[in-house]
Amino acid sequence: MATHVEHPPCTRKHRYVFAATAFLAFQVAGCSGGGNTTTSPPSTPPQPVITVTVTGGSQVRLGSTVQLSATVANTSNTTVTWEVNGVAAGSAATGTISSTGLYTPPSKVPSPNTVIITAVSQANTAVSGSLAEAVLNPIPVLNSATVTGVSPNYTLTVIGTDFVSGAQVELQGNLLPTTFVSATQLTATASVTLPAGATTLPVTVVNPDPGSVSSNSFNAQFTQATATAAARLLDQATFGPTTADIQNVENIGLAAYLNQQFQTPPTTLALISNPPPTACTKTTVPCLQSEWWQATLTAPDQLRQRVAFALSEMFVISTDTDNARAVVAFQNTLANDAFTNFSTIMNDVTLSPGMGAYLNMLNSNKPGTVNGVTQIANENYARELMQLFTLGLNLLNTDGTPQLDGSGNPIPTYTQAQVQAFARAYTGWTYATSTGGSPTKFPNGAANYIMPMAAVESAHDTGAKILLDGATLPTGQTAQQDLDGALKNIFNHPNVGPFVCRQLIQHLVASNPSPAYVARVAAVFANNGNGVRGDMQAVITAILMDQEARAGDTDPTVEGGHLREPVLWLTDLLRGLGFTNNDTVAGNDVVANASFSTLGNYTFTLGQKPYASASVFNFFPPEYVVPGTTTNAPEFGLENTASAILRLSLANSVVYNRISGFNVDLSATSPLGVIASNPGNLVDTLGTLFLHSQMSSDMRSAIVNNITPLTDMGERVRVATYLVVTSTQYKIEH
Repeated sequence: MATHVEHPPCTRKHRYVFAATAFLAFQVAGCSGGGNTTTSPPSTPPQPVITVTVTGGSQVRLGSTVQLSATVANTSNTTVTWEVNGVAAGSAATGTISSTGLYTPPSKVPSPNTVIITAVSQANTAVSGSLAEAVLNPIPVLNSATVTGVSPNYTLTVIGTDFVSGAQVELQGNLLPTTFVSATQLTATASVTLPAGATTLPVTVVNPDPGSVSSNSFNAQFTQATATAAARLLDQATFGPTTADIQNVENIGLAAYLNQQFQTPPTTLALISNPPPTACTKTTVPCLQSEWWQATLTAPDQLRQRVAFALSEMFVISTDTDNARAVVAFQNTLANDAFTNFSTIMNDVTLSPGMGAYLNMLNSNKPGTVNGVTQIANENYARELMQLFTLGLNLLNTDGTPQLDGSGNPIPTYTQAQVQAFARAYTGWTYATSTGGSPTKFPNGAANYIMPMAAVESAHDTGAKILLDGATLPTGQTAQQDLDGALKNIFNHPNVGPFVCRQLIQHLVASNPSPAYVARVAAVFANNGNGVRGDMQAVITAILMDQEARAGDTDPTVEGGHLREPVLWLTDLLRGLGFTNNDTVAGNDVVANASFSTLGNYTFTLGQKPYASASVFNFFPPEYVVPGTTTNAPEFGLENTASAILRLSLANSVVYNRISGFNVDLSATSPLGVIASNPGNLVDTLGTLFLHSQMSSDMRSAIVNNITPLTDMGERVRVATYLVVTSTQYKIEH
């Protein structure tokens, strides 16, 4: 109902209460002359509308995240609840989102690949804002590409990360037929004709849609199965090329040869009887040497034997202190384990009686008090396992270079307290019983050199132990549980891959590998393409088929290689010349062949006798630098004026058949003598055997000129051979 009142002109304000409608109204008089004004109840002003706006990236790749923001307007409460496809916080199938708007996509692309991310206002849950987020495949990362096969048909094995089903290997602009093995491995086939002079081609991996994207490029080495490539591989993977082996590798290809070797059963050494053969009654070392040299020179599993030799120079024991029976068993362990997993090698080496005796884990008792003095567990093996065998003194990058602190100093890998903790973890082990069981007393005085050590629990420290990276062995564990935990802790440390792989590269291929080479192999150690860490077959393949290892197959000017250590120098010479053993003194007995047992004495004069290192640091340390240079070249630790002259003398003895018990036939009727009428042909044949057909033209001319005047074909062969094997080009295995 309207109320009419009379107002003076523009001078008075009146308040009226309309009881019937229960609200307060105001009426201001009009500004015209006095008159009547009609008033009505005022309306409530409209409230501002709450809005939510979502902003941020509209696409994200698997393996990454995207940050979204929600802007809430017209309210003081700006808090929102995040949803993915209507589910608060999201789900494993569509991705998850945090309270701050950080979206993490699922492990695989959802179907459809677009999800709706919504921010719901907590001030008014009926109000929300949304954004469509496209989920794309990840960007693949390529770590290595190994090429196998014989031209022109090749198989590529690609290792990396973030491969998805449907990914393809790309080569020369073409997508190859590709098999998805896992998120870290692909295989592809290709028919390739290499451009003139080319040995490498760039390879990439292309992940499919949604979001198809290419990886980084990797230069894959296409190894040709030429005589040069075959001889170089055999120089790295065996104790020396032979004519028959070179032809075999030429026929089947480099990778096929490695696979052939992986399938060859291990050659192990016969155990030394008790009492020993007559030739070893004073000391059993000659029996060990006889067996070792026979296996090294004649065993068909050459790659296994060569890797075992490399491992023996990393996990060092020595007959200087060890019984030769224990060393025979240790060598068999390395041969059997060479193609298994590095964790298996660590375990078996740790429990071997030879290592136990050499580094004092054998009979290491738990700490106690003797005559009022508190004892500690023996730290020898605990320290050397980390320092020399697995980790190194300082933290490493994945390429083997040292990590540095803010002041530019190396960062220690472990502390003295951790050494003591590992030492306590390794207490309680002694010789097994004659049947391999656990002894009833500690220490067990009856030496079992053959079977793994066994635990006496009463001698084991059962206290808690803090290991690397804060890992703890809990109180009350058995000796085996502590051992397993301690070795697992070391095996999973990031130093192991680059530390071990660098040393294996040094022993097999090159003294001074590039950080990139180390990083590529260490990546395979970390993951063989199927999620397995420490796969030795994968690591060995990566080392021998790497682009740096194979670069010299086609380019003899490429830097690399290493000085032939004395043992490899002699074995390469004997195998290449087709030696035979004519020892009749011991009836060619496998265990006590007098001729084989003396070969170590020849290399001993050069500073190296198998399993007779003067210290746990091996015959030469891996970090040895040639004096006056910055060149890391471990084998040069044995090189001096005296050893250089002695090599010349030993070469002369071999060439002129003066190694007792052996026959090296370089007569006119020998295979080399038959072709000696053509001096160039003779020198080229020797060049294939010993210099991978990469003899310099100047060297070839000089040797041909020197042997041509010789009319005795046997003497021509001997002189030519001597000149080749005493050359600096042969001395460096390149």
